[in-house]
Amino acid sequence: MISEFLNLISGVVDMPWWGYVVVTLVYTHITIACITIYLHRHSAHRALELHAIPSHFFRFWLWMTSGMVTKEWTAIHRKHHAKCETVDDPHSPVVLGINRVLTEGSELYRAEAKNKETMERYGYGTPDDWVERNVYTKHSAWGVTLMMIINILLFGPIGITIWAVQMIWSPVMAAGIINGVGHHWGYRNFQAEDASRNIVPWGILIGGEELHNNHHAYAASAKLSNKWYEFDIGWLYIRILEIMGLAKVKKVAPKLRLDTGKTRCDIDTLHAVISHRYEVLTKYAQSLKVTLASDSVRVNETIAQQGVDQPTFKRWLLADAKTLQEDERAKLSEVLSQTETLDKMYAMREELAAIWQRSSASKDELVKQLEDWCHRAEESGIEVLRTFSQRLRCYA
Repeated sequence: MISEFLNLISGVVDMPWWGYVVVTLVYTHITIACITIYLHRHSAHRALELHAIPSHFFRFWLWMTSGMVTKEWTAIHRKHHAKCETVDDPHSPVVLGINRVLTEGSELYRAEAKNKETMERYGYGTPDDWVERNVYTKHSAWGVTLMMIINILLFGPIGITIWAVQMIWSPVMAAGIINGVGHHWGYRNFQAEDASRNIVPWGILIGGEELHNNHHAYAASAKLSNKWYEFDIGWLYIRILEIMGLAKVKKVAPKLRLDTGKTRCDIDTLHAVISHRYEVLTKYAQSLKVTLASDSVRVNETIAQQGVDQPTFKRWLLADAKTLQEDERAKLSEVLSQTETLDKMYAMREELAAIWQRSSASKDELVKQLEDWCHRAEESGIEVLRTFSQRLRCYA
């Protein structure tokens, strides 16, 4: 009788210690795949369509392993994009601080999920069938309880440890690392208007979400990798589903094409510049860095008078002016007023960005403004600005 009881509580699956580690990693990886493919790319951004079979599997698995509700996650993420790095952003480390987002990511999520205005405004287009209303949403805690029971039956007492890791994996990796580190540390391919960063170029552990700057540059893209050296495992899974007829990709980031024979801006140039505006700003930032390096002596003297170090000034110079505090803008303006070339480069960047922000202007007017900008850039006498403008005309 005692031996039968011990066999019962030991679970039906007996493995070496590393087997339990593998099972835990597989479990958590499936959860991350569900988040990035179903919740993020499909539900929040509509970057792909999913067949009913994988769609419902994703919903069921997330119910068991996280208790997350599709409408809540979708609405909160959409609001993050709409209000990024402002006081209304549900989880911005720029506003709330990196430590708080890292340690309280799940609490921030739950607090925003109670905001009815967020749910109504941003939670549209999410599942509203009988199962969603009466099981997944109404009884979100049932799933994680069922997962714990299954783990204990399969693996015995160690199943509780596996379950615990499952429960903390999403809050730490998604709510903490992506929302926190992804807006605080890493490299940037694109000069997006927010603080998004690519954490590493190999998106495996968090399903491709490591490539967060790429995502913010092209939010509606089903593929998060952009450079040849970047890898997005979530995209690999999507392509497998697409080959099997279980998914359909709706949009990926556009590829830049250059027509070296073009000498004037036209409507195609305008469309390409707007589509690749973050890449345009990234290229321009490189030109600013070159100008800064060539005039470093005068710049260093001027910033020293303002009590500003070079890394801080460089950050201000490359940042969107709207993200700077009033005193930061004032000090930046004072330094720029003492460096004619850098001041001209900075002013021209602001003018260029304003072109695609003028939604009230007609396309013909915007083309004319872009052509005028290129003409003035090439007549400025600044070599890096002339080279940049000539390349910009070739956008097609």
